[in-house]
Amino acid sequence: MTDWELDAEAVVSLVYTLVTFILSYVIAWFALGGIFKLRSSDRHVLAWLLWDIIIHTTLEGPFTVISLLGSVKNSQSFLAAPWKEYGKADARWLVSDPTVVALEIATVFFVTPMCLVLIYAICKKRYYRHFIQISVCVCELYGGWMTFGPEIITGSQSLKTDNIIYLYVYLIFYNGIWVVVPGLLLCQSWSDLKAGFAGGQSGKNNQNASSISAKLPDAKKIDRELQSPKQTKAGKKNK
Repeated sequence: MTDWELDAEAVVSLVYTLVTFILSYVIAWFALGGIFKLRSSDRHVLAWLLWDIIIHTTLEGPFTVISLLGSVKNSQSFLAAPWKEYGKADARWLVSDPTVVALEIATVFFVTPMCLVLIYAICKKRYYRHFIQISVCVCELYGGWMTFGPEIITGSQSLKTDNIIYLYVYLIFYNGIWVVVPGLLLCQSWSDLKAGFAGGQSGKNNQNASSISAKLPDAKKIDRELQSPKQTKAGKKNK
């Protein structure tokens, strides 16, 4: 049995997450993807980045402010409602845990702008796209580890691991998204950088070969130069 209840806070949180996810995909696929003629894989990346930005700014941003001024547990703001629901799975989010708050500050004010830069780089096909993409992914993965690593090491005292919904949906599924997707994006960056390097090496080799060929003397020219003295001698003999 589980003590999880589908109350108003749970409904609002789940609906908001789903609606923002769908909205992100619509904007990425049909708006940005169509305008900038992006490949399908990049449209998926844009959808993730847009959703990531929405979550960081509309959920984690208010959480950071509320936690710096007080705590989610004591807040009467409607912006604290999603975190009161999530706090049922991880109590640290209710009491302004310093490690969690510090990580959220970095996420909101550092990672979010990087996501915006990455969207621009993808749409405009800038050379620094994968540098930013790798940086964002590493930040997300590091944030995930520092959020749960210390808690796991100390016995998960703040996590509700004896509840199916809280454990597998709130903790593993929702947080796992920020592990799986950055991992996939790192693989994409690896693949694209590898292909770009191989193409660059091939082009460089072809250029070097062309340069060497240009420096080599022309075979026909050499043949004419070799035949020229013979023709001159033959002319003198005829005279």
